[in-house]
Amino acid sequence: MSLRKSDTYFLITALGMLAALVLSVHAHRAVEAAGPALARQTDLVESMGLSDLCLFTDARYTRNPSLADRNSAFQDSPLAMEHFPSGSLILPPGHLRRHGLD
Repeated sequence: MSLRKSDTYFLITALGMLAALVLSVHAHRAVEAAGPALARQTDLVESMGLSDLCLFTDARYTRNPSLADRNSAFQDSPLAMEHFPSGSLILPPGHLRRHGLD
């Protein structure tokens, strides 16, 4: 028995939709299961007064991008090349992008 190209297309599309449905159900259940642990972690962060997540450890302007200023990447010289690899992986902070300063 040979399948027509359209039958193969519909079979692959149906399998893809089934996989998407299974993944969305799994994600919904995982979020519900993580709810109590996430609430405890949120309470811990609020009670200890922790700041944002530390993404990288090499440069002060990549440790916490929300606290970086415009000139911290050029602290050595305005014409200095980026010598930390993480500096090229993150965007400037949102408050600088809004004003067209990136």
